[in-house]
Amino acid sequence: MKLLHTSDWHIGRALYGRKRYPEFQAFLAWLVDTLNQQHVDVLLVAGDVFDTNTPSNRAQELYYEFLCQVAASPCRHVVIIGGNHDSPSFLEAPKSLLKALNVYVVGAKCDAISDEVIVLKDQQQQPEAIVCAVPYLRDRDIRSQEAGESIDDKNRKLIWGIKQHYSEVCAHARTLRDTLNAPQIPIIGMGHLFAAGGKTLDGDGVRELYVGTLAHVGADVFPDYLDYVALGHLHVPQTVGGVEHIRYSGSPIPMGFGEAKQTKQVVLVTLSDAKLDIQPLEVPCWQQLIRLKGDQQTIMQQAEQLQQQHSQAWLEIEFTGSESVNLLRESLRELTENTQLEVLRIKNSRAMASIMRQIDDSETLDDLDANDVFQRCLDAHQIEPEQQQALRHCYQSILQSLYETDHNAE
Repeated sequence: MKLLHTSDWHIGRALYGRKRYPEFQAFLAWLVDTLNQQHVDVLLVAGDVFDTNTPSNRAQELYYEFLCQVAASPCRHVVIIGGNHDSPSFLEAPKSLLKALNVYVVGAKCDAISDEVIVLKDQQQQPEAIVCAVPYLRDRDIRSQEAGESIDDKNRKLIWGIKQHYSEVCAHARTLRDTLNAPQIPIIGMGHLFAAGGKTLDGDGVRELYVGTLAHVGADVFPDYLDYVALGHLHVPQTVGGVEHIRYSGSPIPMGFGEAKQTKQVVLVTLSDAKLDIQPLEVPCWQQLIRLKGDQQTIMQQAEQLQQQHSQAWLEIEFTGSESVNLLRESLRELTENTQLEVLRIKNSRAMASIMRQIDDSETLDDLDANDVFQRCLDAHQIEPEQQQALRHCYQSILQSLYETDHNAE
């Protein structure tokens, strides 16, 4: 049996306001081709199918078109669990219809443990695998709140709740295998959580799952009789605790510039005669992301090289020079005009450092009002005096609007 493990698609995610539907479409088309070429039997999607719990029409269209294409492929089963970004009710709305296509969806913790255990059958309707499809477990699903409990108490209860739930689901799967009298069929685990020691990257959008606590679990949360554990949530491909068969596939496209140099992958798992073969498959990059850092001369030299190479990259600029950032912005605009290079963001590191230097050790935010902070931003960014007056007027209008909104709410 061949499994393909993927997760964290985040269909619909934008990058600094730039829509990325062509990338998602290209990935899903590549995934269908991979399922065909590798003769995959089971596709595992370990959460965060969408980027928000109210996906756009275009995001939904891509998702359902993909599932229809998979139904026509050699892949016999698809198992999808909900992630922290997904809406359980949205994922599960077409659950009965999708089940007719051998697409199994578990959007949230089920009332009955048995509903998170899925028996996959072959073409002769004989059991060939059991999947423990555990979705993202929300705080309210696994922990009762008590007055006066500390952060440490909450953390212990969360970790205990997660372990207890996995223990019950996996124990039910093993009992079910014994009942089926099929000791040879594998038991596959799935989850969407944050494993202790897991690697993240700056700007990847990975959130802590529980407010006020980390609740990171170790590899011991997964029983040793699971043949493979397909996890989602972390965008960096990695194993958990150095255990080869417990791993994150990572996100298939870079979610931010922090992931720009990372090789993306899905994981092909082959199970045969109690042997396990794990093979990461590299996912192509359809939109290059490049971060340029330095003063104006350094950045312009790097940008000119990309222009000469006819690059189509999206750029994030981290400006550290002493020159006016407005001059850099204008130079980059002229350079990228009539090219396929696109500057998505210019971050002025020097200005931020300047603002911090303006704050005296004895000052706190309580000592400054909104106008003081705005004026320091204007000075740090070296805004021309004639422009400052217009910007201050706009800023005052915004503050007044906010004040009126708060006043009306009261």
